[in-house]
Amino acid sequence: MVAFRGDEPICEIRAEGGELSGLDEFVAKHNFSRGIVGTVRDLKPCEEDALARLQIPILRFTPDTPVPITNRYRTPETLGSDRLAAVIGASSLKPGKDLLIIDAGTCITYEVIDARGNYWGGNIAPGMQMRLRALHEFTARLPLVEAEGEVPGMGYNTETAIRSGVLRGMKYEIEGYIKSMRSKFPNLLVFLTGGNHISFDTNIKNIIFSDKYIVPRGLNKILDYNTPDAQ
Repeated sequence: MVAFRGDEPICEIRAEGGELSGLDEFVAKHNFSRGIVGTVRDLKPCEEDALARLQIPILRFTPDTPVPITNRYRTPETLGSDRLAAVIGASSLKPGKDLLIIDAGTCITYEVIDARGNYWGGNIAPGMQMRLRALHEFTARLPLVEAEGEVPGMGYNTETAIRSGVLRGMKYEIEGYIKSMRSKFPNLLVFLTGGNHISFDTNIKNIIFSDKYIVPRGLNKILDYNTPDAQ
């Protein structure tokens, strides 16, 4: 949960267990006048109850919610709200630019919006923990390896072979997407968000903007777009 003052995030809290605990106090502390909810799963009854207790209007972000870009995704009803919000958040920071938005979280998503505000879609790949778990769960003997630790160029034992294979594989994958999209959009700008830290080569790092609030920024913009009288 993120509080905004105008276009800038001013405070963030993480609800324990994903059940919106602490929401009442958070809203009261920052004197909210309105809010928006975007989710990629069904809310639990206790979460619905927490939202119902709030004395402010809440916008539910759905596939039918008007947005300030042109959504050219062919099946918008299946598009995750976090993916679309990330695109809108990035385009609000760099309007009129060709953008690639990379969200490295549970999954890694790659989204493209052009300088005219057309969102063309993107790709979804397994995230870091998903890759580490898959190697353990879909094989007979490979161990479950932690992401933290040494990442040599070539693994010298099973642990480092798995960790390097996953982390370096993600790095090369992301760098490949960037190089591929730059061949189509020479002036492409890249935004990286999500919880996974990835080290890039210097020539790649220099074209990346890192912002952990890309998705909340997008939700904030969608809320503004749907409540023009409040701006």
